[in-house]
Amino acid sequence: MYEPAEDSFLIQKEVKRLAKGRVLDMGAGSGILAETALKSKKVKSVLGVDIKKEAVEHCRNSIKSKKAKFMVSDLFTKVPKPKPGQLFDTIIFNPPYLPEQEGELWELKTNIAGGKHGYETISRFLSGVNEYLAPDGIILLLFSTITGKMQVDALISQHMMEFEQLNKMNISFEQLYVYRIRKTRFRKVLEKKGVAKIAPLGKGHRGLIFTGMWNRKKITIKVQRQDIDAKGTVDNEVVQLKRLNKHGIGPKLLFYGKDYFAYEYIGGDFIRQYFDRKDVKKSDVTAVLKAVFEQMYKMDHLGLNKEEMHHPVKHIIVGKGNRPVLLDFERCKPKTKPHNVTQFAQFVISGKLLPHLQRHNIKMNMLDMLNLARKYSERRTRENFDAILELLG
Repeated sequence: MYEPAEDSFLIQKEVKRLAKGRVLDMGAGSGILAETALKSKKVKSVLGVDIKKEAVEHCRNSIKSKKAKFMVSDLFTKVPKPKPGQLFDTIIFNPPYLPEQEGELWELKTNIAGGKHGYETISRFLSGVNEYLAPDGIILLLFSTITGKMQVDALISQHMMEFEQLNKMNISFEQLYVYRIRKTRFRKVLEKKGVAKIAPLGKGHRGLIFTGMWNRKKITIKVQRQDIDAKGTVDNEVVQLKRLNKHGIGPKLLFYGKDYFAYEYIGGDFIRQYFDRKDVKKSDVTAVLKAVFEQMYKMDHLGLNKEEMHHPVKHIIVGKGNRPVLLDFERCKPKTKPHNVTQFAQFVISGKLLPHLQRHNIKMNMLDMLNLARKYSERRTRENFDAILELLG
């Protein structure tokens, strides 16, 4: 069992000051933080959790309070999910946070080691904590510079949460930090709409991407990045998707608000990875290329320029039924003379795609494609567009 030390005393100060309502003490250990919380008049109840039976038995024997319960669990694995209205108002976590050493005993690992790099236990904690935390609840988290402050900061943001540094302490070879962590405005709005199991999926130049469950279906959520100068790009994407969805272009928009929106989850592969799959035939490849070109043709005639179609390696996902879906319309805008078809034609004959086509014995005459694209650019007729499709076979 981990005995109280400098880290325990540092976070204890914040527990004494901020603990309220229903409290969950994750990794209770000696029980020092649970006991501190119980002394506050603002605290209704405390649930102490620890992976070690020895620690739980110690807490049960030493802390005599009708407001306290203790149980054995590896993080949230055995903690019952609270009903709405019974979520925790305060969750305390003083985790093992040092990088584990080769050959280290299990007892020592579970006391002080947080995984190979030190932050893995915190990562697992953050992955599950939101299903237990009240909308306006707080997390009190302690960690060290040895854990990796930048990594911890990133993990918090990736789970649609925000933090405030409450305290810090220098000791011999490290600096300790105590954070207060809350759900972001976006997460609270999404959870209120019934979105559950929100998890990070990716990070773009202008947006953060998450997945979630809504109405028993997996969805994708895009949120405007707050750490960059570019603003309004996500709201612009909503405007364009509302229009494009009417023409069968883009993922289906489900709901939206200021600086965020949700759309149907598109499972599948990015276009180059799809072309490299062993089960994909030559006819599948040409069908996908033609389907993308058709969408580009529609956008040209709608007067919308998508941008970046000369290098759309992460802008096209091929999903069920070999259906290509266009993604990322942040930079899409009205234009008198859009160049979606011509940009995609450039991509098809570029070194970025040609090797993937050659695997299927698809040979593209670069000069012919350039001439046809130029002809189409001058007169955007269906006849000139069909000539490009015919070149694909």
